[in-house]
Amino acid sequence: MNDEPASDVIHTIAEPVRSEIDKIKGSRFICDLAPADDDATAIAFVDGIRSIEPSATHHCWAYRLSSGPARSSDDGEPGGTAGPPILRRLESADLSDVVAVVTRYYGGTNLGTGGLVRAYGSAAAAAINAARIVARRQTIRFRLRHPYEVSAAIERVLAAEEADVVASRYEAEVTLDVLVPASGAETFAASIREATAGTVIAERSDP
Repeated sequence: MNDEPASDVIHTIAEPVRSEIDKIKGSRFICDLAPADDDATAIAFVDGIRSIEPSATHHCWAYRLSSGPARSSDDGEPGGTAGPPILRRLESADLSDVVAVVTRYYGGTNLGTGGLVRAYGSAAAAAINAARIVARRQTIRFRLRHPYEVSAAIERVLAAEEADVVASRYEAEVTLDVLVPASGAETFAASIREATAGTVIAERSDP
């Protein structure tokens, strides 16, 4: 599918990345970056980093989702000096559905608020620079249940709305799971109703 509307495309990372910047006054800053498409996945990733780096001083993090608000945590650092700088790096790179955890091992010298902001931001930036960034289409999943006699009408709508069939069952009736570009979801649902004289409803569906 070519020329997708900008609203249907997000940029994220292809796989997890780990990066460590040079020590700053003895402190180590390690950033782990990973794909995450919901809150539970993002928080589970943060917890996983805590478990493999249990002796670290701080595990500061931020994540951005295409389907919800961004979140961040300073994890004990002075307010606004760790989580927000990490989040700003994700925002400036226009990354969504991604979580970043910056692990700090304290080196014995305080960095001050400005130094912390720069250190956490730099650690996140280094990981982003090392990541393989990919574009991904945002879609909404619908389920259609319809009698066989309206199949032709349904197929015309699927083609017109550039919907992708990802699962199908042919029993007493036809059941289709389709992915529709997010920006066209309302139009798709309306087109299905119109094409079938209101006898078929496109229902939002989780995979």
